[in-house]
Amino acid sequence: MTSYFRSNRTCTLLLIGLLASTAAWTTSAQAQDQVQAQTRTHTENPRMVIETSVGNIEIELLPKFAPKHVDNFLNLVDKAFYDGLVFHRVIPGFMIQTGGFDADINYREHDEISVPNESFNGLKNRRGSVAAARTDDPDSADTQFFINVVDNPSLDAKRGAPGYTVFGRVIDGFATVEEIELTDTHLRNGMAGVPEQAITIHSIRQR
Repeated sequence: MTSYFRSNRTCTLLLIGLLASTAAWTTSAQAQDQVQAQTRTHTENPRMVIETSVGNIEIELLPKFAPKHVDNFLNLVDKAFYDGLVFHRVIPGFMIQTGGFDADINYREHDEISVPNESFNGLKNRRGSVAAARTDDPDSADTQFFINVVDNPSLDAKRGAPGYTVFGRVIDGFATVEEIELTDTHLRNGMAGVPEQAITIHSIRQR
């Protein structure tokens, strides 16, 4: 049975086989068009450095496999959306998640976003992969993402059942990922897995 935490306006998924974004989801044509309109042309895979309060994580984005998710992520980076946000859900042996809350666990509002699911791209939720969080609506990814710290095949797409879209992978900074994974966590504002000491994203920049 799926279990959820609820914020004022959204659903967040617990540590079962699903991961939820806490942004309100929408399937409106307007939101779909907004994402599709902000497309980019990539001659190579963008490499991004996530600068955190405990060290850097370098990721490689994979636009060939998940172009809409990569475009959405880069659009948010261009707006400095992630600056000052924290890793708000950390589950050892599963994943570390960010992209929704600041250090006081206040939800960061944003423009309406709804990224179409791209989980049938052949990429798996393996250790070090970067994937989009969402609600139980497959097309509800927005700002939140997570890094798998182990292989999580339960999150992969299966015949007739969309999974969680992988759009990047960690290529450096695994020690930082592990430090975040093993940090002490507690229950805060109704959410489990919140680090006791805030782990903040200072910036995300292209290398």
